[in-house]
Amino acid sequence: MLGEAAVDDEHLIREAEKIAVALGRMFPGLCEVVLHDLRDPDHAIRVIENNLSGRRVGDSATELGLARIEDPGYPSVIQNYPNRFPDGRPAKSTSIGIKNAAGEYVAALCLNLDVSVLSPVTRTLANLVATDTDRPEPPLETLRDRTARELRQAVEAHAAQRAATPRSLSREEKKTLVRQLQRDGYFDSRDAAQTIAGLLGVSRATVYNYARHP
Repeated sequence: MLGEAAVDDEHLIREAEKIAVALGRMFPGLCEVVLHDLRDPDHAIRVIENNLSGRRVGDSATELGLARIEDPGYPSVIQNYPNRFPDGRPAKSTSIGIKNAAGEYVAALCLNLDVSVLSPVTRTLANLVATDTDRPEPPLETLRDRTARELRQAVEAHAAQRAATPRSLSREEKKTLVRQLQRDGYFDSRDAAQTIAGLLGVSRATVYNYARHP
């Protein structure tokens, strides 16, 4: 009959099995997920999802597993280290040690990402987002909306140069400001006219009138 500690360890590993299966099913054909039971290093593999390495349930622990068995102080997580599948495909691996309440490693969850599958995709994306760096001209556009905050700052700065507030500007000063904002592209933003009208204390129709008639 198993002791209480052994029962707790088994429960911990069964919970880890759920995580291994879920992770594997999230990345089908792309990332191998292996759960090792370090209590039995000769038959350590408890779960293997997306089998890319050719191993089977019941196979032995890896060198990392053995190192954790020998040394409880061994790093809990070793992340993104280069690896290779038996057929030569490159992999990126992460190994996560799982300790019980006594501080002993009882399991290890390992993820092995098939980098060879991603390499062509990476090259394609790099070509897709590449720009013509030889062109000396500045960018053709900013691809960013003018925000209400930027608009308010522009209006207030214009008024401050005249030692006034936006609402206290004269009619001609307001007209000059609206035309300047139009030249600067602020009218391309949604609801810009309404925002300007509120800042200047006039109607939206007045703002459009200022913009149309010099």
